[in-house]
Formats: sequence, structure tokens, C-alpha cells
Amino acid sequence: MALDGITLGLVKKELGTYLIGSKIDKVHQPSKNELVFILRTRNGGYRLYLSCDGQSPRVHMTRYNLENPKVPPMICMLLRKRLLGAVLTDIKQVRNDRILIFEFDGTTDIGDKTKYYVICEIMGQRSNIIICDVDYKIIDAIKRVDEEKSSVREILPGLKYELPPIPEKCDILTDGAEKLLEETLKRPEKMLSKSVLDTVEGISPIVSREIAYRTVFGDKQTGMLLDIEKERLLAEIETVKNEISENKFYMLCSVDGTPFDFSFANIRQYGNALIKKEYDSISELLDDFYFEKDRINRTKRKASDLFKILNSAVERTSRKINNRRLELEKSENREQLRIYAELITANQYRLTEKSSVYTVENYYDNCNSVDIPVNPALSAQQNAQKYFKEYKKAANAEKLLHNLIEDGEQELIYLDTVLDNLARAVSDREITEIREELEKGGYVKIKKGNKQKKEKPLPPIEFKSSDSFTILVGRNNVQNDTLTLKTAKNYDMWLHVQKHAGSHTVIIADKKEITKTAIFEAACIAAYHSKAKESSSIAVDYTLIKNVKKPVGAKPGKVIYNTYNTVYVTPQKELVEKLKISK
Repeated sequence: MALDGITLGLVKKELGTYLIGSKIDKVHQPSKNELVFILRTRNGGYRLYLSCDGQSPRVHMTRYNLENPKVPPMICMLLRKRLLGAVLTDIKQVRNDRILIFEFDGTTDIGDKTKYYVICEIMGQRSNIIICDVDYKIIDAIKRVDEEKSSVREILPGLKYELPPIPEKCDILTDGAEKLLEETLKRPEKMLSKSVLDTVEGISPIVSREIAYRTVFGDKQTGMLLDIEKERLLAEIETVKNEISENKFYMLCSVDGTPFDFSFANIRQYGNALIKKEYDSISELLDDFYFEKDRINRTKRKASDLFKILNSAVERTSRKINNRRLELEKSENREQLRIYAELITANQYRLTEKSSVYTVENYYDNCNSVDIPVNPALSAQQNAQKYFKEYKKAANAEKLLHNLIEDGEQELIYLDTVLDNLARAVSDREITEIREELEKGGYVKIKKGNKQKKEKPLPPIEFKSSDSFTILVGRNNVQNDTLTLKTAKNYDMWLHVQKHAGSHTVIIADKKEITKTAIFEAACIAAYHSKAKESSSIAVDYTLIKNVKKPVGAKPGKVIYNTYNTVYVTPQKELVEKLKISK
């Protein structure tokens, strides 16, 4: 899952096609390790995304509009000062290594023309984004590196930028296949895949394993290769070299659609175990590959306290329900208490005082004898009253426990919906609105002295069906209520997945008859915005808004409906993204 040097070179080629000559219109810094440059060309605007995050460093164009902090970080302000209005004149790569240098024509503080360089080093945990002046003197960097962090190379303002140490390897683009074969065979003690990785500059482990797989249908010690296998290795090196220039890119996904890896080579080593998707744009592939992963990680970081609170609440509520069910089982024996009380009352005239057991005939059981344990310090009448009291207590407890268990189950359903909403949140504002919902519900303490002006609530997520019906999706439970009970009209269509947490989805009729196409597409959208999004053949109920009611005192997002139809769909990410209206 590494962005190797050759793939980065293909990114450079694609960026050059679209972005050379463009002007920086805006600079954003969504998080401390990310930058987004909004670039304007005669053909429109583009978003250039740069990340030096240790988990997913990369550079590519993106179609996603990431949320930015209210107060820009200092380095973002610095970049705006130096680069706004600057023109991108060139993009260079250091050999086949994972270093891209963006060259900009800009101006100094006093208006003189100058050059700036934004250098992206894509090197795992050591990744960095460095800004230099015309003399390659460091202006600043996302990650400052002093002598305590590295004794080899410091990255600090005022120092001269130096390239990191680059190992000497063969260049698959310029060196002949025969030379690569010769250098690979010089490592006879290594496995073929490792020897190829150590020989060829700019390839990732998946590509070196692929070359080995195509050569020996697995892996093999290099020194054990047969002559015919050496010939195949030569041919496969040439094949991979040709694949680099074909501009075809492949993403490998698990059966459930989770991205697994990507490459410029047509990967065959996994057979049918993984699904392969083909792309014509490397930026589009990287955008799709990393977005969902980054979104989940971003949400987990920003809402970690909420996840902890919600999971604790789920555990606590589940424990209460289990305890109450145990109490309910005990109360089911209350009829025995009533029978004992009645038998003692019927036989009290002949029962011996100060006895710990009353032996009487049970006329509820064919007059068989039964031993009733009693308190010898009490009279027969008092023992009967004691059993009557315990019976009433058990009967009242049963009614109360049934209600408490039902309330607990409803609370678990509610908490499940909040966790689902939180897992799908993509912005700070969405997380903030969920936090406010939990504050009102008493799950999160309201911070004292927090008198910040509340922002206008986010609108529902908007889609447009292929036949032009507007489809709205709630982002959280409070918005679900507003959308269903206030925004939508009686003859709009309401949709929700069966038996799973998910967003309320509404098709706006706009005085037209809602089509089967709109219902199907809205059902796909509803399924995608639910906890069942990874499943197939999901049942989605749909009914008119007039049939949807909210129970008195119900928690946010809870509604009931009796009249409905059901459609079965499998969520399609491509369809959902195609129908979504970007804002």
C-alpha cells in the first residue's frame, strides 16, 4: 500500500498535464500534515492535495472539499503570504525517488519577482513538505527536524535544503532489461522478489512480488533460478516497463469493497481473492483509495471522546438490561407466593404457632401436601400477609421491569444510530452537532463558560436522481427529525433501511408523481447511509411522509410507520457519488 517512486512519477506526469501554468487561488491546511492548493487554469479549477501524514503520505489532485479549521495554522498563513497568485511553472522528480519539487513564480514582500519551491518527500513516517526560496534556503516545513531528531539532515528555517540519501539502484525507465536482470542475479542468496526490490529504483513490494510471481508463479531464491526462468524474468521486467507507459492503474479491493492495494502494474498474484478496479487517472485512484480510510481515521481522532462515551453508555445500558431480565425471571414465581398466602389463610385455624413450616393440602394441586416455609415469630395471619405483600411486590416489579427493559432496548437502538452517524461524519461541524445532541440527551456534560456563537445547522446531504427528483439525507438524529417532520411535505416519499441504524431519506415530490427510478436510487442512497452499507440485498422501506409519526417522548430520530412498501437494493458507491450534489 505504498506510493512508490514510479507511481509518483506517473502522478507528476498527470499533474503536469493539467496544472502547469495554473495560478494559486487559495491555500488551505485541513490538518497539521495536509495542504490543499486551489489552482486556477483557463479550463477551470483544480484541487492539489499534499499530505506528509506518516500513515498515508501522497500527492494528487482531489475532488473532495475537506473542511478547514476556523483559524488557519501559522504555516498556512505563511504559504498564503508567499504563494497566493504564484504560477506553477514546473514539477520535477528526483530520479525515480519519492520526491516531487513544485516550482512557482511568485513575488517577494516588496513585489519583486522570485521563485518558490514546495518540496514533497513521500517517505513513510519521515515524509515532509518543505517550502524553500529561490536559493533552496528553507523558509519553513510542516515537520521541523533538528539535530535531536536526525543527525544526518536537519530541516529548519534558514538552512540550505539538502536531498536525503538516495540509494544507488537501476532505473527501469532508462536502463535496459538485460542490465536489471544482471544486477538482480547478483544477489543469489535472496528471494527473487527481495532481489528485484533491492535492484530496481522506485518500485513497491507489490510490484517486485508480481514480477517474481509472473516469473516462477510464486517466489524462489534467486540463485536457484533455471535458465528458462531467467528468460521469463527478463521478459517480465520488459513487460512491467511497458506497463508504466500504458497509463492504466489498478486498485485491488476485498470482496466487501475495502481498498487493499494499488499499482500501475496489472496485479495477478492474488487470483480471484481480490476484486480489481481499473482507472485511467492515477489521481482518481489515489483519491478513492485513501479517502474512506482517511475519513475514518480523521473522525476517530476528532471524536475519540464521543466514541468512548457512547461505547461506555452502550455497555452500561446492556448491563442494566441483563440485570433487569434476571430480576424479571425471579418475579415470574410470584404465583407461588399468592398460592402460599391463600393456603395459609384457608388453614390458619389449625396451624401451629411458632412453627417454621406449615404443612397443608394444596387444593390447586389435587390436594397434595405442600410444605410452606414461614417465620415462626409471626402468626399464621401475619405470615399470610407477608406472602401477599411479596406477591404484590413481584407483580408490580414485573410491570416496572418490562417498561425498564423496553426503555433500555430503545436506548440501545438510539445509541446505535448515534454511533452510526458519528462513524459517517466527515466534518467538524457534523461532529459538533452530534455532540450538541448528546449534551441535550445528558450523555455529555456541557462545558461551563462555553458561550461561543452557535453556527447555523448544516443542511441535509442533497442528491439528484437521474430523473431529476431531489433526494435529501439527514446527517444526524436531530436533522432526521427536522427533515422528516418539518421540511418534508405529506406527499413526499420517506425511506429507511429495515432493522438497522441509518439516516432518514426523503424524495421531494414537488407536485410530481415519484418514479420507480427515483425510489430505487433513493433506496440505494438510504442503504449507503446506514450501518448495513457493506451488505447486499438490503431491505429498504418506503412510504409517504403522512404515514410517518413520532411517538410522544421518543428520542431524536425515532419514528413509527405501519403502511409501507419494501425494495431490496445493494449500495453502489459509484451511483451515490454520481447523484450527490457537490456544494
